[in-house]
Amino acid sequence: MPHRTAEAQVELIALLRRLWMTAAEIAEALGMPRSTVSAVLMRIGLGKRSRLEPAETANRYERRHPGDLLHIDVKKLGRIGRPGHRVTGDRRRRSRGVGWEFVHICVDDATRLAYVEVLDDERATTAVGFLRRSVAHFHAYGIRVERVMTDNGNAYRSAVHALACKALRIKHLRTRPYRPRTNGKAERFIRTLLAGWAYGAIYGNSHERRRALAGWLDFYNRRRPHGSLGRQPPLYRLEALRRNNVAGSYT
Repeated sequence: MPHRTAEAQVELIALLRRLWMTAAEIAEALGMPRSTVSAVLMRIGLGKRSRLEPAETANRYERRHPGDLLHIDVKKLGRIGRPGHRVTGDRRRRSRGVGWEFVHICVDDATRLAYVEVLDDERATTAVGFLRRSVAHFHAYGIRVERVMTDNGNAYRSAVHALACKALRIKHLRTRPYRPRTNGKAERFIRTLLAGWAYGAIYGNSHERRRALAGWLDFYNRRRPHGSLGRQPPLYRLEALRRNNVAGSYT
């Protein structure tokens, strides 16, 4: 970045870090050596991403078999009615009243393999449709889904959702009341999704953002190194489990 001062580089690295980007992702985005980015993050106290949020009692676990547990959640995003200040440079013009989009996400606990759809709402029937398509998506990879975990939102407490889980022969687990972080893998994936896709590029409208999702998701599943997987992408971990005969949940 020859045209930026050292101070500006540090500010930009800190900004991207607060979008929950990894050092490797920041280095790639800015065209800098990863070692340089890591050194800057250590110097400014952001070497560990845990520094970005208040400390909380650890609640770490990992299922051994793909399909043992899927984490499901929804993130609400404002629609893009017209190019925002990142495009125009004018913060005085804001798109108002254009509504919301609902990003439904599903992440496999053992492999971090992810499936995402951008839908128009988060009603029970919508959540059930997403659940069915998620199960079919993982089935295409040879994974039989046994459990799903969600928060305590109205859609997930509905009778129609309970019936869908029964029909799919899936056990439904819900997070502890007022403690959504028990579904932490979904939350962490959402942060990665926002940094890499929703806020990782400049979009002229919501349609452009939706169109970009498939490419980013393919990158995440096939090529993006995942820190908790020994820097393996999710699909690499899935194949590794297959080779090691750990795939007890496969059809």
